[in-house]
Amino acid sequence: MPKLIITDIDGVWTDGSMYYDQIGNELKRFHTYDSAGVLFARIMCIPVAIVTGESTEIVARRAKKLNINYLYQGVKNKIIVIEELLAELQIGFQDCAFIGDDLNDLLLLQKVGFSATTINAPEYIKNKVHYVTGKKGGEGAFREFVEHMLIEKGVFDEVLKKVISINEINI
Repeated sequence: MPKLIITDIDGVWTDGSMYYDQIGNELKRFHTYDSAGVLFARIMCIPVAIVTGESTEIVARRAKKLNINYLYQGVKNKIIVIEELLAELQIGFQDCAFIGDDLNDLLLLQKVGFSATTINAPEYIKNKVHYVTGKKGGEGAFREFVEHMLIEKGVFDEVLKKVISINEINI
């Protein structure tokens, strides 16, 4: 199992679209399915880090609601930011899993121990990762990514039992 799960946002947790209304508000659409991916990671005591090139209050609010361990926004070089986090956690890239979907994710995808992308990512991204989700970004791809790792390690049923035993699931 990874010791850290890293995720991009736009194109993974969202469909990658940027919505603007006539008065300048920016909107993003998140799928509630991805919340379960965070819950599964929490049950396994695996911290989650969001690292994204965009910087919005929308993502900060979503991360806060889900009690995401680490949030890095406005990141131009994801490798540098993650290197600092890995030093803090005293782990290496091989101890990490990362899901991203575009050019600014490519170097990090190639450095981590387990990499994934969404089915709607460009072919040259899909060709560089260990796993391609069956779901598009914004349709629960992050959850599928986490579930896949748990299934591959043979612990999904155990984690699912723990989730079901929680009386109040707030995701």
